[in-house]
Amino acid sequence: MKINQTILKEFTLVGFSVYPQVQTFLFVVFFGLYLLTLTGNLAIMGLTWVDRSLHTPMYLFLSALSFSETCYTLSIIPRMLTDLLAKNRSISVIGCSLQMCFFLALGATNCVILTVMGYDRFLAICNPLRYPLLMTSMVCGQLVASAWAVGFFISVIETALIFRGSFCSPNLVKHFFCHMRAVVRLSCLHSDLTEFTVTLISVSGLMGTFLLIVLTYVFILSTVLRIPSAEGKQKAFSTCASHLTVVIVHFGFASIVYLKPEASGGDDTLIAVPYTVITPFLSPLIFSLRNKDMKGAFRKVLGKTSSLDKTS
Repeated sequence: MKINQTILKEFTLVGFSVYPQVQTFLFVVFFGLYLLTLTGNLAIMGLTWVDRSLHTPMYLFLSALSFSETCYTLSIIPRMLTDLLAKNRSISVIGCSLQMCFFLALGATNCVILTVMGYDRFLAICNPLRYPLLMTSMVCGQLVASAWAVGFFISVIETALIFRGSFCSPNLVKHFFCHMRAVVRLSCLHSDLTEFTVTLISVSGLMGTFLLIVLTYVFILSTVLRIPSAEGKQKAFSTCASHLTVVIVHFGFASIVYLKPEASGGDDTLIAVPYTVITPFLSPLIFSLRNKDMKGAFRKVLGKTSSLDKTS
């Protein structure tokens, strides 16, 4: 128990203020990546909406992931960009709890949607005849809604555990957002136990969804290897390539943060950049550049736009 210390009503996000000489440079880089991330995700959602050939479960889930990742970045990056140029980096305890809640919820939602996308590929490849009956539009909507429900359920539990008590000074959150580990260390009571509990919940969720994805790909691989033609194998693998690449990037960067030993050291602020900035940037890039249907839909839209310009 921490005693004889002031009860806090607001925090100060230290963030990148420890690197004052590069803050302007970081602002330009992060702002550019953020604009590209928003453009990529909005393009995927827009193309999926306007092109009827993309009205399939796979692209519905991709659009849902793009929407979730857009919200995910909105909960962190605008505030981070503001703090890179501002002198006052204070945030109220309530504001901090809301930011943490949405960040954790949307991060968990992304994990579940990626798992659902793996399940969709499993059904399409391992059970193609029953796939249209099993993966209807209603089922797709229910799976996406379930992903959001699970994400917010986990987040509310973790946030409630962290903010159930009061916080003691110093009020410095050694991060560029209200990261749960950085905030829980300012708790007046039982911070070690709370930190262990919320970390255990996060790691369990991360590893659980990852293992489910691995399991689906074990079944997918065993089915694809039984396909007699090389062309059939390549076609089956091509539908999974983008998803598998994003899974490796997403869970790889997240595991660096949550599975990093406490005694290993390192700046948590810099370590968090890959999964808060780089992963959301790479995800739409991978899904669009490595997807023939998405590139075809983009060419159609460009073709319609150019024909409209000529007629006008």
